[in-house]
Amino acid sequence: MAGNVLLIEDEPNIIEAIRFILSRDGWQVDTHSNGIDAADVVRSKRPDVLILDVMLPGRSGYDILRDLREAPETSGLPVLMLTARGQSKDRELAERAGVSRFMTKPFSNAEVLDAVRALGGHE
Repeated sequence: MAGNVLLIEDEPNIIEAIRFILSRDGWQVDTHSNGIDAADVVRSKRPDVLILDVMLPGRSGYDILRDLREAPETSGLPVLMLTARGQSKDRELAERAGVSRFMTKPFSNAEVLDAVRALGGHE
């Protein structure tokens, strides 16, 4: 068993694609689609790796990540952030918020798998 991944994303096609590739690799994948209570869901699920979209209903991924980094129990959680906009400004915001790794959509299945394996310590 590779570990647990929590995917916070609101696009069904991306959810299905990521769930498929990670499940096939042995990961347990939970999903959540709302930014408002995302930090609470992370705290209750306690995933090994978090995949977090920037654009979510109710709250941005940057705000959620800042909340997680400020809390002792989630400060060291590996976070892969997904964004549809790959401008350097987005990357800087993510890095300031404490992201572990940053990926621009569209991405390949191999890229996601490699990133999650690395973040989860299964390279």
